[in-house]
Amino acid sequence: MKTYNQKLNTFRQLIIVTLTVFTTTICSAGDINAGKAKSASCAGCHGMQGISIAPNFPNLAGQKEQYLTTAINSYRSGARNDPTMKAMVAALTDDDVANLAAYFASLPGK
Repeated sequence: MKTYNQKLNTFRQLIIVTLTVFTTTICSAGDINAGKAKSASCAGCHGMQGISIAPNFPNLAGQKEQYLTTAINSYRSGARNDPTMKAMVAALTDDDVANLAAYFASLPGK
């Protein structure tokens, strides 16, 4: 049987984890409207609503926000190598990336 202090410590740990997850989720979310405004340059390949116009371009609509952030940042860093995407994302700021990811994640996928 757990002692009072053990229960209290478990409760404290649960609160800390919950607050950390909650705070991280709130702070990391981008601005959907700013992402929509920035997305015009993506539409040529990925479509106006994030549904690609050609089978060789991936759909962005409905993807998870963290996945999109990671993918865009991988093109920015060169971890993913595609000359077109490297050029498209080169001038994006961290806020731009977060906003674009939030926007495309908010759209219904196909």
